[in-house]
Amino acid sequence: MKFRANLMIGGGLVALATIVAVLAPWIALYDPVLDANLMNAEIPPGSEFIFGTDGQGRDIYSRIVHGAQISLTVGIVSQIANTIIGVTLGLTAGYWGGWWDDFVGLVTNLMLAIPSLIFALAIMAILGPGLSSLLIALGLTNWSYSCRIARAQVLSLKSQGYVQAARILGYGDLRIMFTQLLPNMLGPIIVIATLGMGAAILAEASLSFLGLGIRPPFPSWGSMLSEARDQITTAPWLSVFPGLAIFLTVLGLNLLGDGLRDILDPQSRERRA
Repeated sequence: MKFRANLMIGGGLVALATIVAVLAPWIALYDPVLDANLMNAEIPPGSEFIFGTDGQGRDIYSRIVHGAQISLTVGIVSQIANTIIGVTLGLTAGYWGGWWDDFVGLVTNLMLAIPSLIFALAIMAILGPGLSSLLIALGLTNWSYSCRIARAQVLSLKSQGYVQAARILGYGDLRIMFTQLLPNMLGPIIVIATLGMGAAILAEASLSFLGLGIRPPFPSWGSMLSEARDQITTAPWLSVFPGLAIFLTVLGLNLLGDGLRDILDPQSRERRA
């Protein structure tokens, strides 16, 4: 079935990227920063340098392998932060309602109206480039979808019998939210988090490409694309391989999220069928 194919292909690509990131110090052939030799500058892919070298004579393959660590770290950490913020706001807003629901809805609509990358650009302009600044910027700007999903789930679940029973037993609001409601809405949240990781990796690449993310000489796929833009006709391998790494990783996360959605939400699979 289609959802199984999405799950297998997406899971395989994500697993490959994860293995590469974890084993980067052992499978990289050269140091991605220190092993620079101008005598080897811009050598095309071959037996010695399988992905070629850049303008500083650094091995492209080794830089892409180490760049996987940065991309996956940004994707995972920033999406964890976004999920915690979004789920907490959506859970409390949907359960308590009233002025808090109105306030959260207003802020969420504001975040949805303006692209998250614009917010991230503003934060990076204030904090400056770097990995920690990047994690803060991306971890605070893409929580609105998780918030919307969490609120909608709470509105549909809080009238269920087990929630009413928990109230009768004397459970407090927070205990009901985090022990009764949250476990029953994990499916959609996991799907949104998986898709959000792909968006975070694309955002990191975009910010690094603009010079506001990971700064050279550290290997980031986005900064590698930025360095290669002037040699796209004379040395195309400089941009092809980092772009391919971004494409395959984000594709894998999107397919994985799509497959998880079909497994965790049978109604979605039936509608698409």
